[in-house]
Amino acid sequence: MRHTFRATQSTEPMKHEWRKREKGIYLPKNEPELLEIPEYKFFTLAGEGNPNSDFFSEYIGVLYALSYGVKMGAKKGLPPEGHFDYTVYPLEGIWDIKEEAKKTFEGTIDKDDLVFKLMIRQPDFVDASFAEKIWDQTWKKKPHALLDKVKFEKISDGKCIQMMHLGSYDDEPESFKRMEAFAAKNTLIRPSKAHREIYLSDFRKVAPEKLKTVLRFQVRDKQPHIG
Repeated sequence: MRHTFRATQSTEPMKHEWRKREKGIYLPKNEPELLEIPEYKFFTLAGEGNPNSDFFSEYIGVLYALSYGVKMGAKKGLPPEGHFDYTVYPLEGIWDIKEEAKKTFEGTIDKDDLVFKLMIRQPDFVDASFAEKIWDQTWKKKPHALLDKVKFEKISDGKCIQMMHLGSYDDEPESFKRMEAFAAKNTLIRPSKAHREIYLSDFRKVAPEKLKTVLRFQVRDKQPHIG
């Protein structure tokens, strides 16, 4: 099966290390801050269920196979227009809960009710054609049923509040409370409980109390009450 991808191209001549050149996006402080996130390109893979289940690692493996395929594929043969060397971006995920769960939500989430879209950002030189080529190569080398569910998308978070969360994923609600308080103080509204997480630590190798995760959610200006 072949995918149909659409995206645009841009160029950047120097080696790109996101930890050094995009600190404002990926290495925020442990305090809430407001920022504008532009449009980026991603390989994405949607699913649902408890991330502690065995299936979850399969999703991650497929996304990394494609992402390292891009990095290595660009070095072999004729690189795409605008190619530059770079460090592979970290795993990210947009998280929400099922619609049925929202009807009875009272602050505690059953992880079996989670829905997610995992993703890894791709450099600007990756366009629809090159993404298709890497998908084909990955399918030939490491075929996996989940590859048929992968999409190549352009996503913009727009106006957001984010902060660095230090510690266990289970302690994230405390960080979200701080972020929501910051939003209220700045006359902003969080329109949805959906949020983005960017994983800077490998949970398989790092103790829970030392995990570093960027938390981010979209906000909009609060409309003044009239009447």
